Amino acid sequence: MDLPRIGTLESLPALAHPELLGPTVARALAGWDYASEVAVVKIDPTLADTAAMTEAYDVPLTASANCVVVSGRRDGEERVAACVVRADTRADVNNLVRRTLDVRKASFQAMDRAVEESDMEYGGITPVGLPDGWRLLVDAACVAIDVAIIGSGVRRSKLLLPGHRLADLPGAEVVESLGR
Repeated sequence: MDLPRIGTLESLPALAHPELLGPTVARALAGWDYASEVAVVKIDPTLADTAAMTEAYDVPLTASANCVVVSGRRDGEERVAACVVRADTRADVNNLVRRTLDVRKASFQAMDRAVEESDMEYGGITPVGLPDGWRLLVDAACVAIDVAIIGSGVRRSKLLLPGHRLADLPGAEVVESLGR
């Protein structure tokens, strides 16, 4: 199978380059049936933010799928979800995510907490290798991306994979109109 490619990024087989992945991401990919379809690309870590990365590497913004961590409480229980939305949209946290998590109020998790609990770097948080107990909500628009660019757990690289494989990640729930 050919590795996914996009823009000026050089695709490498993700499984063969664990040094370019966060530890939890490398472990998750090693046990995932579709890992052979995932490429890793090196990037300048100062360009890890979506807008800078897409411009520097000639990648359409609509190919990037951002992962944000959201949490809320209900009856004293915290509910956490990683939400994957196209980079040209924002997660509908106040309505759809809140209702999906069945919480009174949903908020983006503080950066330091999201980094610590995910064991991933800020700018590299990805839906691959999430902590147990976190829900994974994937916008249906991301599943339609031909070659999706997502985090790799670290700022110095990104993962490329067929967008439809986002729906095959462990625990993934595809949600219509998650990104607005």
